[in-house]
Amino acid sequence: MESKQYFEIIRSRFCSNYKDVTVGKMMSSEAIHYKGKVFAFFSTRQKMVFKLGKRFNVQAIDVPLEAFSPFKNKKPMSGWYQLGTEYKDSWEFLTNMAFDIIHQDK
Repeated sequence: MESKQYFEIIRSRFCSNYKDVTVGKMMSSEAIHYKGKVFAFFSTRQKMVFKLGKRFNVQAIDVPLEAFSPFKNKKPMSGWYQLGTEYKDSWEFLTNMAFDIIHQDK
């Protein structure tokens, strides 16, 4: 299955299963919103990106998350992490984590 299709399946599941979760955009990429705030999206670099927060312990996850750095001359976006398609089996788990974090903040 193509990576973008897998993202779409995850997004559909979240939109169907959770109140206030909707389809949206982030930097012209397809995204998942909760009450209008993005918590996960599929980047133009064919990676899924998650808002896990500044205090998230990357070492606690058994996949090589990378800081999300979409701009050439700026530092990475604080609290945002990306994961490539070779680890798409972990995308739904991380989307759940990102949703739990944003859901608690609201």
